[in-house]
Amino acid sequence: MLTADLRVAADLLRDASDVTLLAHVNPDADALGSALALGLALHRRGATVRVSFGSPAELPETLRPLDTAGLVVPAGDVPADPELLVALDAASAARLGRLEDRIARAGHVLVIDHHASNTRFGTHHVVDDTAEATAVLVLAVLDELGERLDADIARCVYAGLVTDTSSFRRASPHTHQITARLIEAGADPDDLGRALLDTHPFAWLPMLARVLARAVLEPDAAGGLGLVHTSVTLADQVGVRFEEVESGVDVLRTTVEAEVALVLKEKAPGEWTGSLRAKSAVDVRAAAVGLGGGGHRLAAGFSATGTAAEITERVRTMLRNPVPLVTS
Repeated sequence: MLTADLRVAADLLRDASDVTLLAHVNPDADALGSALALGLALHRRGATVRVSFGSPAELPETLRPLDTAGLVVPAGDVPADPELLVALDAASAARLGRLEDRIARAGHVLVIDHHASNTRFGTHHVVDDTAEATAVLVLAVLDELGERLDADIARCVYAGLVTDTSSFRRASPHTHQITARLIEAGADPDDLGRALLDTHPFAWLPMLARVLARAVLEPDAAGGLGLVHTSVTLADQVGVRFEEVESGVDVLRTTVEAEVALVLKEKAPGEWTGSLRAKSAVDVRAAAVGLGGGGHRLAAGFSATGTAAEITERVRTMLRNPVPLVTS
């Protein structure tokens, strides 16, 4: 099935002269890396290419080095009626934010994604929830197109892989083989790993100290498997980048007494986004879906309104009888 989808996607892209590639709002390295990897290859073929996302207004600082050809444009510069629109790493049209309306107006919509909750909102789809990252699927499309890997494309694909596999801890043997290809093509693991995962301004340290100081451990929550949670208020976020705010959950999830970690991030007074992470035993995607969000089995998110205490109670309720993780 996926082979046929890849063939159709390649046929759609092969002769395209104008392509708009959209990552989900608040793009991470997989979303943007996937969009740029495909965009760079199409740009090299002579197509007019633009890459964008609904928000924030500017590209996250840590991801800027991936845009070597200057393909990223502001959301306001995205055509109202794109000839060919490619949505990457977005499980639903709503994940495109203010650019969601381009879906209905586009000539063709190709969706490339690895979320099990994908709603197949396009006219063509390359969707596989067994792929560790959307970047894996983009590489498969490039291979189907017969495109060669150069250093810039390899770096973009590597960025998606290293972040979405928790630094390859959840990568399959096949994905490690892919990684070898990327390194041979010019991706530098040390340089990319440091830039994407291990570099923060000093302001991150006091912010993290405040956020961790209010962390709460509930050993009996999540069906007795344990829940650890905290919040990042608007005041905490002053003077730090989006990347620093998002990184808190990766520290919290290391708590050995808790299977599930929750970080609530305030976006406006009374408006929050939540990040859920699990170690191995709980499907947090099920909880996120119950709260109107989605994601992956071990990493999911949602948006909610109310106080941090009220939203935490909703999460606690969703996790009272947690869905066990089913592995194939």
